[in-house]
Amino acid sequence: MATSKASKVKLDPARIPAHIAIIMDGNGRWAKRRFLPRVAGHKQGMQNVKTITKAASRLGVKVLTLYAFSTENWKRPGSEVNYLMRLPVDFFNDFMPDLIKENVKVEVMGELDDLPPQTRQASEKAMADTANNTGMILNFALNYGGRDELVHAAQKLAKQVQEGELFPDDIDDRHFANALMTGFLGDLADPDLLIRTSGELRISNFLLWQIAYSELVFVDDYWPDFSPAALEAAIAEYQARDRRFGGLKNKTAIFW
Repeated sequence: MATSKASKVKLDPARIPAHIAIIMDGNGRWAKRRFLPRVAGHKQGMQNVKTITKAASRLGVKVLTLYAFSTENWKRPGSEVNYLMRLPVDFFNDFMPDLIKENVKVEVMGELDDLPPQTRQASEKAMADTANNTGMILNFALNYGGRDELVHAAQKLAKQVQEGELFPDDIDDRHFANALMTGFLGDLADPDLLIRTSGELRISNFLLWQIAYSELVFVDDYWPDFSPAALEAAIAEYQARDRRFGGLKNKTAIFW
């Protein structure tokens, strides 16, 4: 279900989703509508990360996972990729004082070894500088792909079996979840709410295992226009839904 421009809503503070994941889509189209180069949309989108990070933290969200760069995004023009690789460096340099002030802890997951050295180093420094923060976790998916993650998890478990650390029959949901890139999040690894901006109705290879029972909200706003009010509207839609995780609340109603 797609939602449009948001107005102020009333939220139940006791039912704020613990983990929100966002596919930040529409930067290029935002720029095109304004007759600007695509990179201008990416720059504005990164500015909006600051706004939404603060809003989510102040609402009581525990984990905010943002799809920043996919394993497929390398197919874009070289000039655009180079600009996107520079954005995390500028973002962390500029936003670090606010992250510290907000008590936000930065995590970055993905194939970090394949990033340009400057991008990888900026990411590692941000994680180190905020390691002792105890507030919301701002988790960037950078050079990340859901299928790639599943393959690496399978390889990791296969290696454990090969080395005698694990029997094949011991592999269950918990073992597999712990082998994923979100394993460090423990019980918070699975998003309660997944939001995609720009009106597109796709998952785009994002958190394929983790969103098995997530509530999905698709909004029409391009990411640079996605406001704190729009975030609250998405949370309100989440709170209005009945999450059953495959079961029934009224277990007597088994035939209809």
